[in-house]
Amino acid sequence: MEILVAKQEGIYCPPGDFYIDPMRSVSRALITHGHSDHARTGSKNYLTQENGVGILKHRLGEKSNIEGISYRKQIKIGDALVSFHPAGHILGSSQIRIEVKGEVWVISGDYKTKPDRTCPEFEPVPCNVFVTESTFALPVYHWKDDEEIFREILFYWEQNRKEKHSTILYAYSLGKTQRILSGLDEKFGNIFLEEQGFQITKAYEKEGIRFPSHFSLKDLDQKHKGTYPLLIVTPGKDLSPWKEILGECRGRMASGWMRANAENPFYPDGFVLSDHADWNGLNEAVKTSGAERIIVMHGFTKDWIRFLKEKGKHAEEFSSFSKRTET
Repeated sequence: MEILVAKQEGIYCPPGDFYIDPMRSVSRALITHGHSDHARTGSKNYLTQENGVGILKHRLGEKSNIEGISYRKQIKIGDALVSFHPAGHILGSSQIRIEVKGEVWVISGDYKTKPDRTCPEFEPVPCNVFVTESTFALPVYHWKDDEEIFREILFYWEQNRKEKHSTILYAYSLGKTQRILSGLDEKFGNIFLEEQGFQITKAYEKEGIRFPSHFSLKDLDQKHKGTYPLLIVTPGKDLSPWKEILGECRGRMASGWMRANAENPFYPDGFVLSDHADWNGLNEAVKTSGAERIIVMHGFTKDWIRFLKEKGKHAEEFSSFSKRTET
């Protein structure tokens, strides 16, 4: 029995008559988290983890019909028993557990297994079938602990201030901005967030997540000239309106793609910080799920599937699974 199948609208659960992170408008959408490649406008009804409702309303609009559910609470949708479990990706991110006639499938959404100050830690969910992302499913990808990265960022900011440079950190507005902010220290100076990240951070604060003092980039004015602040903005942000106030700047990207060596020649000058699981985290998630069958999607699928098969796992790519199930 296939509890999840692929349709043109996205991943569909026939026993429950709902979609998970649909790509098109549907009647009922279960959303793993608020990133735009998972949460899209246009569906009639949304269900997500309760701490992520504010983020979804910010992203999809206040008038969207969004219902929140607590972690681990089981509800019956059609013939499926459904519950949401912590994924550790961003605030409100969830793995979705679906049980039908005693068989359990878990779809991971995006996840990471390392602790994060801004969201609950990833929780292994035993299942028969584990549908998992594979964004960083190569051995080259392995992450330091957050605390070590935060020390590196603070040292970078301090050195820049001593040399009279403002500091720019490039990071996505949802998840990465809040995670970096949580590790900063306002004693070093003023912290400014791009407006989008600033508003999303408010949604985090409403859910009880605490951050150092910070301001919207819109509030950066002449009185801050010569203070050499730290800015967290999205890649490509035009900072020319604040050029005179900021003076000379130095910037770095914060991303898992900054992991660089001879086998992976990405940018050598950045902070390696990802909201996805690294190689070890992905394999640990598979192991702790206890699943007999692994369906892999979104990333280095073929390489990881080959590795999993060598380890004796029944693993397949979501695209090949989709060819058998799409209608």
